[in-house]
Amino acid sequence: MNTDVEENEDTETAKAADEKPEPAREAAKEPAREAAKEPAPEPPEQTDDGDNGARRERRWPRVLAGVLVVALLAAGAVMYAAGRQLRDTPATSNRALTDSAATAQVAGEVTNALGKVFSYSPDGTAATKASAQKLLAGKALQQYAALFGQVEKQSADQKLTLTTHVVRAGVTRLTPDSAHLLVFLDQVYERKGRAASKAAAQLSVTARLREGHWTIVEITSR
Repeated sequence: MNTDVEENEDTETAKAADEKPEPAREAAKEPAREAAKEPAPEPPEQTDDGDNGARRERRWPRVLAGVLVVALLAAGAVMYAAGRQLRDTPATSNRALTDSAATAQVAGEVTNALGKVFSYSPDGTAATKASAQKLLAGKALQQYAALFGQVEKQSADQKLTLTTHVVRAGVTRLTPDSAHLLVFLDQVYERKGRAASKAAAQLSVTARLREGHWTIVEITSR
């Protein structure tokens, strides 16, 4: 009888032992369920200060690029002005120092013109006068026309022949349309029945380029 009672008690104790862990497992699962129900934390909102800082950081490269462009333009303007100033100095604008072909052309044409207008013979004054009309202009032509009447009469009366040779013509200044020259002349005077005589002359000459040819516009004796 006692044995049956003990067996029953052991059975009840075993059942109780089997039933006790269930509440413990449920209790362990409860925090996990609660944690699953809680929403995930939201990322912190970016403040206005952060946005402004980011914008400023993005603007800096553009601002720097703008400053560099302005600086380069300013430097280019300064260099252009300096280069133009150098080009416009008297030395660099004088083509007699840099353009040998143009210098030779004006010297040759002025030499030829002076040889023609300052050479005449008793029978050739008309040809000399015609040459002067083509090769001289302005003040030079006016002065020549005023004096040539006397020369023409003297040549006819005294049987005078004048031959002019240009010893040297130096171009002192040359621009695209004007030239200044210093010219040295040797002149030979011959009269019928007399020995020839020589004289030297030095002239300052100004010439202008007209229709591709140099015309003498002013002559000054030095």
